Amino acid sequence: MTTLIDPALTAVNGPREGAFGNATHLVCRACGAEGPLGPFYACMECFGPLEVGYAFPEITREQIEAGPRSIWRYAPLLPVPADIATFRSTDPGFTRLVDAGNLAADLGLKRLWVKDDSGNPTHSFKDRVVAVALSAARELGLKVLACPSTGNLANAVAAAAARAGIRSVVLVPENLEKQKILASAVYDTTLIAIEGTYDDVNKLASEIAGEEEGWAFVNVNVRPYYAEGSKTLAYEIAEQLGWRLPDQIVIPVASGSQLTKIDKGIGELIKLGLVEDKPVKIFGAQATGCSPIAQAYRAGQDVVAPVKPNTIAKSLAIGNPADGPYVLDVVRRTGGLIADVDDTVVVENIQRLARTEGIFAETAGGVTIGVTAKLIADGVLDPEAETVVINSGDGLKTLDAVADKVGPKTTIAPSYEAFAEFWKGRRP
Repeated sequence: MTTLIDPALTAVNGPREGAFGNATHLVCRACGAEGPLGPFYACMECFGPLEVGYAFPEITREQIEAGPRSIWRYAPLLPVPADIATFRSTDPGFTRLVDAGNLAADLGLKRLWVKDDSGNPTHSFKDRVVAVALSAARELGLKVLACPSTGNLANAVAAAAARAGIRSVVLVPENLEKQKILASAVYDTTLIAIEGTYDDVNKLASEIAGEEEGWAFVNVNVRPYYAEGSKTLAYEIAEQLGWRLPDQIVIPVASGSQLTKIDKGIGELIKLGLVEDKPVKIFGAQATGCSPIAQAYRAGQDVVAPVKPNTIAKSLAIGNPADGPYVLDVVRRTGGLIADVDDTVVVENIQRLARTEGIFAETAGGVTIGVTAKLIADGVLDPEAETVVINSGDGLKTLDAVADKVGPKTTIAPSYEAFAEFWKGRRP
């Protein structure tokens, strides 16, 4: 085993025993070097990204099912202490898995489910990852919870810090949707708008993390723990299907971390014998205006070239995705792929999901449904296979995307006669 980092550098104040549950070490995703747990995110050997490694004991379905109705029911599978549910957090997770029969019929699929993460405390899947990052920050003695964000993460960090009673700082691009800015500012976070794209904001966050002590940038210096929160989507899907796996999953892609961690979660469930081993094809969805991984996939490349984002799907607008090469690995290994759709299709499919299932998705949801429809039309997705699509956020955060497309059918005087005249010929 190669030494990853100097053990003398681990932990700011020293984590308590059991602070990270069954997690035992950090491992480099590029070269496989291992090292101790701590506030580290880059390999000292090759500068590759780190992730959490575990020594899992026997874990049973009954043990999980006896837990709280949040992501903490999966605490033995996460880098969190066994008593995590007793700490103040937003307690995200265990969101609904919607039997989407109407959408399935509209798309031409036999069986379709929507994993609707708009039901989380700040209405996006980011509450999952922030909750795990907050636990790591607490155990490592870090004092300020911070992030660079395209909006949803800012909301989740601001809310989680408020709930935990600690200070937060969020950095966002200045052109972010107004709804997402307000939904962060309301928690009284220190909200800083940055002139530039998300990639400019992320670069600044990395510089601050290197200069300021005691800061936990959830997706920078505690990213290995943060990313583990996305595994809970895989756990919940399997449990809500009666402890079995679907045939294929379509996942929105920004940095790509969610997709790779869902794949990791599936692997852990199989390894622990919690579900039957079976192939699951994983598909990624990007907006054409920011589709560096889809472009690399089509070109047959292993390297993802950065792009400058230009799409209404701002929550997916990361031009230099950290997990890009790993997304390519996952989709190719599982028999899936990654595709993209343009903004017109995104809006059409926000409306399609709302019209068929009563779910109002943010733009990322429109991307996911749009790519699902495209893959069916192209003969890539098997229409007979059981499919799950991820809706990662609430449409109330991106109202501008559909503001010009929907509205009142008419305006009438407040009289029955006026209504009857409008309704004439429209009765079902």
